[in-house]
Parts: sequence; C-alpha cells; structure tokens
Amino acid sequence: MKKFKHLLLLAVFLLAFLTTGCSPRNDSTSTNNTVTPDVTQTAAVTKAPEATEAPAEPAKETENVELLIAAAASLQNAMEEMKPLYEAANKGVTLTFTFGSSGSLQEQIEQGAPVDVFMSAALKQMKALEEGGLILEGSKKELLENKVVLIVPSDSTQDITSFEDITKAETIALGDPASVPVGQYSEEIFTSLGMLDQVKEKATYGKDVTEVLTWIATGNADAGVVYATDAKSSTDVKVVAEAPEGSVSKAIYPVAVVKDSKVQDAAKSFVDYLASEEAIGIFEKYGFIANK
Repeated sequence: MKKFKHLLLLAVFLLAFLTTGCSPRNDSTSTNNTVTPDVTQTAAVTKAPEATEAPAEPAKETENVELLIAAAASLQNAMEEMKPLYEAANKGVTLTFTFGSSGSLQEQIEQGAPVDVFMSAALKQMKALEEGGLILEGSKKELLENKVVLIVPSDSTQDITSFEDITKAETIALGDPASVPVGQYSEEIFTSLGMLDQVKEKATYGKDVTEVLTWIATGNADAGVVYATDAKSSTDVKVVAEAPEGSVSKAIYPVAVVKDSKVQDAAKSFVDYLASEEAIGIFEKYGFIANK
C-alpha cells in the first residue's frame, strides 16, 4: 500500500511537469510572428508622386518693330512704293518715313531725333554725321546717283534751253544751299559757269526740292534746278537741260544706320534691302541710277 502511494505521487508529479513544459512561454525572448512596420523603411519604400512638369511656355511672337527712316524729299515716291512690299515680306516691321531736305534731317538727327535709318541726297550731310560719331560704323552704302537738271513749266514759251539761258527767266527757283543738296549743286554749277551772282539776283529759295518743283509746276517760277527724278514725277514741267559735263560733282545718295537706333538689326536689314535687286528696280523706275 505504501508502495502504491509512492507510485501515485510520482505519476502526479510527472503529469504536472509535462503540463508545465508544453505551455507556451511568454517571456522577453519569445519570438513574435507579427512584424511591426518600420516607419523609416515605409517612407523609403513608398514611391513619391512624380513631379508634374510645368507646361512649356508658348513661343513668343516676333516683336513688332517700327523703323523711322529720314530720307531726302526726292526719294518719297520710290520709298512709298517700297513700303507695302517690305512690310508684307517682313511681318512685324512697320516703316515710318519723314521726308525733307537732307540738311534739315541731318540737324534733327544731331539734335537726338529717334531716327533709325538716314538716306541723304548728298555725301556732305552723311559725312557730317559720320564725323560726329552718329552713324553706325560699317553700315553706310553709297547707293544711288541722280542727275541735276534745269526745268521750266511744261507750257513755257520762253527761250530757255540751257543752264546759261536761265537768266532769261524773271523768277528762278532753287533749293536753299544752306540745307538742300540740290541747292548746293545749283550753286556749284553756276559758279562753274561764272554766273552765280546774276542767278542770285532772281532766285527764290525753297526749303526742299519738292517745294522748288511745285513752284515751277504751278508757274510761280519761270525756271529752276531740280533732280531728274523730281522732273520725271510731274507732267507740269519739262526738262530743258542737264548740268554741263564737269560743272558739278556727282549727286550720290548714301544710306546708313543711325548709331543711336534701338533696333539696329532691323535697321541694317532695311538698308540691305535698299541695295537689293527689287529696290534698285523701283529706284530706277523713278529715274535714279544705281551707283556702281
């Protein structure tokens, strides 16, 4: 009986031991099958949204450019014919002209007028601006030549057929030699012929060649000196003589970009156009001669 009690106690002990050993352990060394996400890893793995590209800027339209061209009055008809042709071929460019005597235009440029291109009826005015540092270096072209002629009203009955005959007229129209190139050429001719003082006694001086032409065309002067191109533009006058050979220097028309122009590239392009075949053809239509 005593032996049986010992066996029973042993069995109870073994059962308790086995029961305890099979229970799950719950200490700090136990393995946890649930993985807690690492915040830093999550941030690294999470794909950042792609940056949205800024829309491309629309292409800029060609900037509008206005060119102010100061040109001798005798160029007006030719220049005005060129204007729509040039503007049509050069979108965004507008040509604005101011016409007058080369001397007065020279003075305006010297006083700071916002001129981009200057075209004179003589070398004198262009040279003065060059010497004053007002012309863009390398931009000048001695583009055209004109002829100096003696004209009378188309219905004139006076016996005036040469420059030497001009003193037969009661009233003589000339350009002001102080500012008008054709007036300077006129004085050169009459000085060469030895009759300047006689001519001056009957002379009335116009502010530009257009005014001289108008006086003769309307009969307010009996004779006068203009360019061949001016005479060709009016049916109310007729040419009776061309300046005698050797009596006058060549009437050259230079053109150049004004140094203070704010649109020098556009100005240079227009000067290049004036030397083009198309432009020279228009000048010749009005009686100019290409200077070669």
